[in-house]
Amino acid sequence: MLEPTDFDGQNAVDSYGPGFFRVAGRVHHGGIVVEGDRVQPWQGLDDLAPLQALAGRVDVLFLGLGDQIGYAPRALVTLLDGFDIRVEAMASPTAARTYNVTLSEGRRVACALLPL
Repeated sequence: MLEPTDFDGQNAVDSYGPGFFRVAGRVHHGGIVVEGDRVQPWQGLDDLAPLQALAGRVDVLFLGLGDQIGYAPRALVTLLDGFDIRVEAMASPTAARTYNVTLSEGRRVACALLPL
């Protein structure tokens, strides 16, 4: 029997589609950065401010690269490593699911998602 996941009031990614993500029941268009307690717009890999703002708040960032599987830019990995944030790059659907599972375990995580 499947047990419902309890996110204890934190932001989980409910669904996604072409150009949007639904987080905690609210639709967001375009790229986003999701943490347990906030969602903010993200303009993509060159938009570093929302990612740097994760410093001291999260240990792992799941980086969703849209519908592509790829690597995080080395400069971005190095920058976030300086803030003790580990970066895991993958396609956005996988990043959203991995974020939800890890969030449900009570870990300090975030995801930055580019739309499909």
